Amino acid sequence: MVKTIEEIILIKKSAFLASKTLGMLTKEVKPGINTLYLDKLAETFIRDHGGTPAFLGLYDFPNTLCVSPNYQVVHGVPNQNTLYEGDILSIDCGVYMNGFYGEHAYTFEVGNVSSKIKKFLNCSKKSLYIGLSKCKKGNYVGDIGYSIQSYIENYGYSVIKNLVGHGLGKKMHENPQIPNFGKKGKGIKLKEGFVLSIEPMINKGTPEIIFHKDGWTITTLDKDLSAHYEHNVAIVDGLPCLLSTYRYIYNELNINSLEEKFFQNKKIDIDNF
Repeated sequence: MVKTIEEIILIKKSAFLASKTLGMLTKEVKPGINTLYLDKLAETFIRDHGGTPAFLGLYDFPNTLCVSPNYQVVHGVPNQNTLYEGDILSIDCGVYMNGFYGEHAYTFEVGNVSSKIKKFLNCSKKSLYIGLSKCKKGNYVGDIGYSIQSYIENYGYSVIKNLVGHGLGKKMHENPQIPNFGKKGKGIKLKEGFVLSIEPMINKGTPEIIFHKDGWTITTLDKDLSAHYEHNVAIVDGLPCLLSTYRYIYNELNINSLEEKFFQNKKIDIDNF
């Protein structure tokens, strides 16, 4: 589970390519397009930049992206269904490069959405950074989940309890598992060099979900909205250091944000390598 600085740098390169892919897709997420179109763009972009689509063929998944609109939760398969004004769309992207995996997820607004949906998405994304802030040497896995759950439930939303984040490295899914709920001081103790995928999966209504017969599609039981945000993070010098970034998405959306400011470390600044 513990990674060296050199290994963390390689994971960050994979994660950054996933981030750049989502940035490229941002301007393409709009009413009238379908998710299979987005998937083909992503595969070409990843390969053109020296990576391999990490999800394609992983556990026999058939595509490059996991795309989950509206009340789909995660693991949605790209298809030719049209996106409409007011939809939301979670896109999860993985990259394999230099022997290491990186992945990244963001829930996009399709055209204009209501103020209630904006509030739901903002809270869901905020919970991600609250969870990231607990990724410190000496803390526990339970501290991460507790902080996410407490924040989300305070707003009347719910966390999904049978889907989790995870460790990341030479395999896409490594130990430890990172639930989005928990108790303070419980679970595995976090160590220097841990690399984790923190990924709150938040439902606007009930936390209950349905696993569909195709083996991939997961939807909310009540058909209310679900949001998914994900960052890769390493524990460096005892503190959380982001390996992925939303800067490429925000550049396309003209969003100014300081949310990543306190999750940086010059030791793994890939611009210097």
